[in-house]
Amino acid sequence: MAELHVHLEGSVYPETLRAIDPSLSSAEIAAGPIAAGSFASFIDAYKWTVERLRTPEHYALATRDLVRRLAEQDVSYAEITLSAGVVLWKGQDLDAIFDAIANESARAPFPVWWIVDAIRHFGAEAARPVAEFAIRRQRDGIVAFGIGGDEVRGPAEWFGELFEMCRNAGLHLVCHAGETAGPESIRAALAIGAERIGHGISAIQDAELMAELRERDIPLEICITSNVCTGAVASLDMHPIRRLFDAGVPITLNSDDPALFNTTLTREYQIAADRFGFTEAELRGIAENGFRYGFRR
Repeated sequence: MAELHVHLEGSVYPETLRAIDPSLSSAEIAAGPIAAGSFASFIDAYKWTVERLRTPEHYALATRDLVRRLAEQDVSYAEITLSAGVVLWKGQDLDAIFDAIANESARAPFPVWWIVDAIRHFGAEAARPVAEFAIRRQRDGIVAFGIGGDEVRGPAEWFGELFEMCRNAGLHLVCHAGETAGPESIRAALAIGAERIGHGISAIQDAELMAELRERDIPLEICITSNVCTGAVASLDMHPIRRLFDAGVPITLNSDDPALFNTTLTREYQIAADRFGFTEAELRGIAENGFRYGFRR
């Protein structure tokens, strides 16, 4: 399997948190990084976790643990997202942190590449140093520049110039869109050059958009459990993965923030089979998509 949409900061498990900060009690950890019910609760849990990543060594430890867990699931290719915009927001040394995680991921038993992510609701000026960093360090394992965060408060149109700059420098482009906003957010992401769409589940509301995704062969990075936990869908049974697949929209399966959502990539495939009736052959095709749409395939 390949994992194309997994956030390093959302993959910090309780045992890793204890290793990072031995003063944290089990009760504090249990009450802290739990994301359920709404996108706002997810953001709170995400912030709680990233505030505890205070040194390059902390980030390296998180990377080591994530790589180990992916290997245990027989993942053989991964693109991991680093919230570089959050690192800068915390006032930390992005180069030192990236050196630490790149050195750690270089030891992985499978290829690991990095996507650096800017926070869209921080605005384009805050995203510019992230884009410049991605360009400067792309020879060190960065394959793409992306934007995440609140798509309503940070419209894709703000980032067209930065996407063009990164594309001209040879980077790939990804965009979280259609997770908590409608299909117009996906269209805006496509307009600035996104090659893959993170989540993109609101495409189900627009038949013409689904046809465009199919014809242009642009995949949606589907994260079932994440969408339920953040309230992007009202319930598991309401998730549109089956309908998107049946409409011919290219999809991949991913875990997003596995520690925060108590899931794994393996579990996402199991959910697809058990709750949405995906056959073994269909799941094999989706797994192959993970390699097909990887930026270093």
